[in-house]
Parts: sequence; structure tokens; C-alpha cells
Amino acid sequence: MKAGAFRDQIIGDITPAVLAIGRATFPQALIGALRRVADVGHCMVFSFAGERRANCLLDAGNIPIGRDLGVAYSGHFHLSDPNRDAIFEGQADDAPVLLPAFARSMYSDSYRKMFFEDSDIVDKCATAIWVEDTCFYVNFYRITSQGRFTREEIRRLMAISPAVSAAVARHFQQDAAAEGDPAARLKALFVNAAPFSALTGREKDVCLRILSGFSSEAIAAELGISLHSALTYRKRAYDRLGISSQNELFAIALRLMASRSLN
Repeated sequence: MKAGAFRDQIIGDITPAVLAIGRATFPQALIGALRRVADVGHCMVFSFAGERRANCLLDAGNIPIGRDLGVAYSGHFHLSDPNRDAIFEGQADDAPVLLPAFARSMYSDSYRKMFFEDSDIVDKCATAIWVEDTCFYVNFYRITSQGRFTREEIRRLMAISPAVSAAVARHFQQDAAAEGDPAARLKALFVNAAPFSALTGREKDVCLRILSGFSSEAIAAELGISLHSALTYRKRAYDRLGISSQNELFAIALRLMASRSLN
């Protein structure tokens, strides 16, 4: 797969999580995106504010004792995390810290027992991002029944890690009310942001609903038009945008939202 196509595909996979920033649905949107990208079983997010303080911000997925792991890690296990040095060394960098290496031998006996044997975790990857004095540490896990991450899955996780860590940081930094309704922000893109602003009214209606997760049948029912008409408007919109897939539509929306968040 060419680099551009690979990038657009994974951007499309994680866009629903980006659109859920600031909403109560963000944890499930995030784990759903991670499962599409690399069949991640569980995700946990921790924050560091100073070297001796850690908090569990997010726990979502298929590990029943995830909450207990979050409490234990925040309490004292974060001090013996072998990734700790790399995380704090990366504080001076603007870019996310990528932490793909995993080996049980890196961890102490008590750490291995609780976090791998008792929890059934068989593999993990991680990334971290610093925002001023706060670090957001994002962990991706697989349990025994899933097996370890393949090289391709690790490649995909590392490719999306900058976007995922940035989305996590933004979600936990922003007050939901101040951030506003993501659906309203998305709708605004279609009003005044090229290339969406060039679409006709019906083409915008269809594309907005595609980005919101509607099926073609649901779009037709929502707009009170036939399925054939919904598919025709989608084709015309894609032609006007110069794209051929839903993933490419997601890619355009994500790039626009990312560029506006930096302004």
C-alpha cells in the first residue's frame, strides 16, 4: 500500500474518535478506532503531573480488572514502569514519545504478576505526549486470546500514535462545554471550509451523515429520499471532492479539524 493511501486509511479509522473529543462517548469511540486499526483489546490513559503523581484517566476494553490496574498503577507502580525514563526524557520534545518495545523481563516480579499474569495481558504498545507540565501516557494492550501484535499492527499503531495521543490530550484538556458540540464544528466545515463548501446542499447533507456514522439506508430515511438518490448524491460529492472512498472523506475532515485546532 502506498504511503498516502495507508495514511488516509488509518486517518479514516480514527476520525470517529477525533469527532468524539469532549464528549462522554470518547472512551468507546477511541477503543473502537483502535480495534479497527490493530485489534487493540484494551486502552488505558494515565497522566503525569510531576514525577511522583499519576492518575488513571481512561480505562476501556476487554480487561475486567482494568479499573484495579489503573488504581494500582496510579498508586505506586508508575514509579517502577520501565518506560518511565523514556517518558520523562521526552518532556523537552514537542513530538509524541513512541514506546513500542515490550518484554516481560523489563518488569519486576510484582509488576508482572498483577499487570500481565492476573490481567491476562500478553502484549502492549504505548505512546506519550507532553503538554506543558502534564504528560498523557496512552497504552494499547492485547490479551492472550488475541495473541501478540503483528509487525503490521505495530506499524499501524505507531503511525496513528501521534494523532491518538494528541486527541487524548485535547479531550482531557478541554471542558466539553467550552469545546462545543463536535457535530456543530463538523457542520461548520461544510459551510465555509474548502473543499466541502463547494458541495451542493444535498451533497453536504449526505457527507455529514456519512461522517456521523450513518449507513446509506439510514441517510435515505433521515433525509426522506430514496436509497438510489442517497447513493447518487454520495457519488457526486465524492467526484466533486476528488475522492473515491469513505476513508478519504474522513481524512479530509480530520485534516481540516486538526488545522483549525492549531489556529
